[in-house]
Amino acid sequence: MFMKQGAEAKVSVCDFYGKPCIVKERFPKAYRHPSLDKTLTLRRIKAEVRAIMRCRLQGINVPALYFVDLERSCIYMEWVKNSRSVRDYIDKVQGQGDAMDSRLKQLATSIGHVLGRMHTHNIIHGDLTTSNMLLQGSLDEYKLWLIDFGLSDIEAAAEDKGVDLYVLERAILSSHPKTREFFEDILSAYRTANKGGADAVIDKLEEVRLRGRKRTMVG
Repeated sequence: MFMKQGAEAKVSVCDFYGKPCIVKERFPKAYRHPSLDKTLTLRRIKAEVRAIMRCRLQGINVPALYFVDLERSCIYMEWVKNSRSVRDYIDKVQGQGDAMDSRLKQLATSIGHVLGRMHTHNIIHGDLTTSNMLLQGSLDEYKLWLIDFGLSDIEAAAEDKGVDLYVLERAILSSHPKTREFFEDILSAYRTANKGGADAVIDKLEEVRLRGRKRTMVG
C-alpha cells in the first residue's frame, strides 16, 4: 500500500513474513546518466543502512532492518506503529497552556540526549526535522525514534555535526513559532550527552548560523 513520495524515494507499507513493514524505494533520476544514477543510489542506500545499524548498536531507537534489495533499490524496515511525529506532538502540546512548558522541556531533553549520543559516534542524520522523529506512547511517557536516514553519513567533523543541528534549528523555528527556548533546551541536553565534542560542534553551529544570516541579508 502506497503511503507517500518524497524527492528521493517513495514509501509504502507491506507485510514482511507476518510483520508490518515499511518499504522505501529509491527511484531513478531521469536527469542523471543511468550509470551515475545507479552508483549514487547504491552509495546512498549503503550509507543509510550503515547509519541505521550504527544507531541500533548504540541503543538509539531506529527502525529494524528486515531486508535490503540493491537490485530494486529498496530497504525493508520496521513500521513504528501507533506513533506520532514530534511535529504533531509539539502542535498538540502548544495548545495545552500550563502543561506546555514542562512537556516541551522533557521532549527537548530526550532529543538532545539522543542527538548527542548519535554525534558522539559520528553518525550524521542529514535531515533532522520534527517530522523525522517519532514518539511512541502517551503524551507523558514515550519512546523517541529517529527515522529517514536517506541523507545520512558517518563523519567525525564538527562542521557536519553543526550543520545537522542547524538543519534541526531551522526546521523547528519554521514549523513551530515561539520555540527558541525549546531548541536551547535541546542544546543543553546535547552538551550533557556529548561531553567531549559538544563545544566544537556548537562553535560550528554558530558559524553556520552566521553564514545563513549573511545569505539572507544578501538575498
